[in-house]
Amino acid sequence: MQGMDYEALFAATPSPYLVLGRDLVIVEVNQAYLEATGRTRQDLLGQRIFDAFPNNPDDSEADGVENLSASLNRVLASRAPDTMALQRYDIAVMGHPGSFEERWWSPINTPIIGQDGRVTWIIHRVEDVTAFVQAHNTWSGPGQHLTERDALEAELYGRARELQRLNEELRNAHTRERQVAVTLQEAMLQSPDLARHQDVAVRYLPAAGSLNVCGDWYDVVDLADGRFAVAVGDVVGHGLEAAAVMGMLRSALSAAIRALERPAQALEVLGLYARSLEGALNTTVVKAMVDPRSHLIIYSNAGHPPPVLVHPDGTCRLLDEAVDPPLGARPQHVPRPQAGQPYSPGDTLALYTDGLIERRDEDIDAGLARLTEALGRHRFLGPEHLADALLADLGLVRGAHDDIALVIVRL
Repeated sequence: MQGMDYEALFAATPSPYLVLGRDLVIVEVNQAYLEATGRTRQDLLGQRIFDAFPNNPDDSEADGVENLSASLNRVLASRAPDTMALQRYDIAVMGHPGSFEERWWSPINTPIIGQDGRVTWIIHRVEDVTAFVQAHNTWSGPGQHLTERDALEAELYGRARELQRLNEELRNAHTRERQVAVTLQEAMLQSPDLARHQDVAVRYLPAAGSLNVCGDWYDVVDLADGRFAVAVGDVVGHGLEAAAVMGMLRSALSAAIRALERPAQALEVLGLYARSLEGALNTTVVKAMVDPRSHLIIYSNAGHPPPVLVHPDGTCRLLDEAVDPPLGARPQHVPRPQAGQPYSPGDTLALYTDGLIERRDEDIDAGLARLTEALGRHRFLGPEHLADALLADLGLVRGAHDDIALVIVRL
């Protein structure tokens, strides 16, 4: 709203707020927070939050720092708000060194996203519910008689704590499943032939903020006469099922290209196999064979974003002349197209999955333009540094809402 003084609005907000930087240093605080904690602005500004509010050293079960740290890191990774369970977090009494007082808080941590898509600040909002918790603890004492209102408050409080406990258990279970899926996926992405290619860099980033992983993959396969093949693919779905389907399709495509040495034929075989594999239909994949003798890239694409060929002068060409529907999209088997693209030594080939370029509420052409511009700008970097610079430029160092697989080949 034009003319509104947002600084004064923040200062006057009745709920306690403070603002943290990415390094968890306090950069701003409102009056309500100062009153709730008994601090001054000079006490807090410029302090790391856990230096300003450490755990009570006399409480062996104190876990306030651990729980708040986990929540803030979830916000940084997921770029989504995180509501914490009701939390005991004692704070030091100002003017009485070593003395802490019992405090109970209801915290919410909310990210502020910058133009680069990364979390710039975190708004930490709390409500001090110490008086309510302490009053609740007296309700169950001997000889206590609860009024109807007290009984209702006690029941709501108990149910809220139980719901928070169940939510935390569910979060932990999903986190364990995600860790298992990521470990399985990374194990299946091992490519023995990759070690022989110093001019090839690969990256795999699991989806940030998701409790499940997706089915993205990459592969590098050596063929006869110095030729080699690279591929990236994306299985529809999430979690362990998608990771398992990814592993089977990747292995089948690796075997097919070794036997047939033609990308189109390899994708035809993979498409037939996908029809017999639950969860494999509508998988997208692109396969490219590089022949250093003839300086030719031969490729075939099953519904996947097009590879990009980058020339030393910064111009980019999309390899989009052999595009067909995803695996199993047609009711009958049809031979897949294949195209050839000449290249010159020093060119760079980039293959990737859609998580690299797609953004919500944005046309895919905008993502492709952003990708080609970044590739052209960093074209003189080696493959490893180019891959890192590309992810940084696109704001994806910490991942995106979808998995990302990326292959950079210096030809």
